[in-house]
Amino acid sequence: MSVERTLSMIKPDATRRNITGKVIDRLETAGLRVVAQRRIQLTKERAEEFYGVHKERPFFKDLVSFMTSGPIVVQVLEGDNAIALNREVMGATNPAEAAEGTIRKEFAESIEANSVHGSDGPDTASQEISFFFSSDEIVG
Repeated sequence: MSVERTLSMIKPDATRRNITGKVIDRLETAGLRVVAQRRIQLTKERAEEFYGVHKERPFFKDLVSFMTSGPIVVQVLEGDNAIALNREVMGATNPAEAAEGTIRKEFAESIEANSVHGSDGPDTASQEISFFFSSDEIVG
């Protein structure tokens, strides 16, 4: 196994319901370690930049609106195969398809308000982490 880092985001639906600690507990219990963390409010411009890959998709405007509707918690997780492990703990994007015991199955309100985001691969993880954190903010 290789130690990796991945970006984890707790979305506005979860921060609004004050379940941030429950989400983090799930991640830590699974063996992931929080090595950087920040609670922020995304601006429209930053949300559009972060989700730019979806700019031409019909849901882009709604996604940006949702992600700017309240605070989010961005964090860097570290652990053995952290990217895959984080995605396993999160569950499928659509909570109706998520496995029992996953964050999205238990906490998501909808496919959009699905409580969490996680990087989908090493390149994405690197890009997403550097979008929110400088290297000196990540303390392993």
